[in-house]
Amino acid sequence: MKQANKITFIGAGNMATAIIGGLIAKGYPAEQLAACAPVAKELQKLDLQFGIATYSDNNSPIAQTDILVLCVKPQVMQAVCEGLKPAVQKHRPLIVSIAAGVQSAQLDSWLGNGLAIIRCMPNTPAQVHLGASGLFANRAVSENQKQATEGLFGAVGTVAWIEEERDLHTVTALSGSGPAYCFLFLEALEQAAVNLGLDQTAARQLTIQTMRGAAELATRSEEDPAALKRRVMSPGGTTEKAISRFEQEQLVAIVAAAVKDAWERSYQLAGEDPPE
Repeated sequence: MKQANKITFIGAGNMATAIIGGLIAKGYPAEQLAACAPVAKELQKLDLQFGIATYSDNNSPIAQTDILVLCVKPQVMQAVCEGLKPAVQKHRPLIVSIAAGVQSAQLDSWLGNGLAIIRCMPNTPAQVHLGASGLFANRAVSENQKQATEGLFGAVGTVAWIEEERDLHTVTALSGSGPAYCFLFLEALEQAAVNLGLDQTAARQLTIQTMRGAAELATRSEEDPAALKRRVMSPGGTTEKAISRFEQEQLVAIVAAAVKDAWERSYQLAGEDPPE
């Protein structure tokens, strides 16, 4: 980020901790960061780990805040926002929410209307600064505010801007839930190797590194995944045989159906009907 905005986090859980850690690791000044939470132990941990200001009262730092990051559960978001409303309306920071299923219009209404709001769908690898975050900005957000938020979540991974707010449901089904899909495949590969007689420690080590290496190779390559897959396959070889089994069992169709199930559930949890 070009300038050190004052950033306040409402909530001090894993995601807030990951973002704060990422910012500080990239040189963001700790004195420009603050966190609010009702649990003293969580605040003490942040203070000891990062040396940032902490508050038990959500409203205390708002007057000096440029970016207010809401890291609370969706079911308590309305109450939190309504408690912040007077201070937010007076000082009008950029609002950033990581709560799944809570629409920007809802946040705006609970906070008193007319605010610049960005919604973010991050994922758990942000905890190791390898996250994937989808961002949506309402019309009140300025270009400078978008750049600042991109820097905020870029500190813990990759950022992609989403044009339509409804597409955050797809982001939820893809990258929000996606780490669990990867862990499932990792688990299956490891167990398959163990079933064939490989030591479990070696099986896990090789499986994790294989997935890590494949992801890094895809990141660095200009070729699409289908081309990279073909590069591993030799005619009549072991890889071709395995891929043929995946195709026979319709792995692509299974993945498509599973992601669609997650997409539909995201709509349902938000109290919306998925499009036909």
